[in-house]
Amino acid sequence: MLSSIPILTAPTAAGKSALALALAREYPLEIVSADAFTVYRGLDIGTAKPAAPDRAAAPHHLLDVVDVTEPFDVARFVELAEAAIAGILARGQVPLVVGGTGFYLAALTRGLPLTPPSDAALRADVEAELAVRGLDALLADVQAINPAEAARLERNPRRVVRALEVYRQTGRFPGEFGRRPPRYRYDVTAFTRDPADLEARMLARVQDMFRAGWADEAAWLAQRVAPDTEPRPTVWQALGYREALAVARGHLSPDAAAAQVTLATRQYARRQLTFTRTQLGSPVLSAGEAARHVRTLLSR
Repeated sequence: MLSSIPILTAPTAAGKSALALALAREYPLEIVSADAFTVYRGLDIGTAKPAAPDRAAAPHHLLDVVDVTEPFDVARFVELAEAAIAGILARGQVPLVVGGTGFYLAALTRGLPLTPPSDAALRADVEAELAVRGLDALLADVQAINPAEAARLERNPRRVVRALEVYRQTGRFPGEFGRRPPRYRYDVTAFTRDPADLEARMLARVQDMFRAGWADEAAWLAQRVAPDTEPRPTVWQALGYREALAVARGHLSPDAAAAQVTLATRQYARRQLTFTRTQLGSPVLSAGEAARHVRTLLSR
């Protein structure tokens, strides 16, 4: 049995899925996705969800788990990921966790925070306050009390609402609670590419997505989940869907949208790398170094 479960992570468009599939041709792997948006059925193009041939080449888990109208959170991710890993090990196969959603990986490797259950009425009050005062004002409230917690929230409206809900309920922020022990031990392998190469890959992928019909996919999503409510629905926090919807509505050209999405993706990639180093405690390797490292783990 593996002494630790391998995790492969990298910024968006760096090629982690391609590397995982290459490894699956050499080892008896099953891939456990750690992505906050490929869990949603129907979000295929804009999330770069593995296509049918890739899924046929290696079993994939945690894809198409819920409808876009259903809730999904980090606790559900950890529950399903640990169940998938247990099943893979029981079959005598090797689980490889692959993804770039940092707070999912942190919860998996460090255990879920022992925060109290949500209080629906209190959460509704904070959401109403967000709609009136705005995200910056609520973040300033957190910053005044606990700057480290404010930084941890990364300007994510849902996380800000949850943080204030918990604080008003308990006098502590979510980051101040302990964690339950993780079910497994993990070995995180992270990599990236030269910045110019990575940005070129990002732009090429975004352009391919628009050619594949991303604008239509965003319009389909808007018919099911309104994009302009507060706090912003989780599915509309996926990179690029607002720009893709603007293309569908004739407010942006595909080229202008691609440029905007590429810029946002580059900024997100920087945050991913910072999170990997500081929160996951992993050095960031080159793609070649990462491939060699994972092969060493899988060969033990």
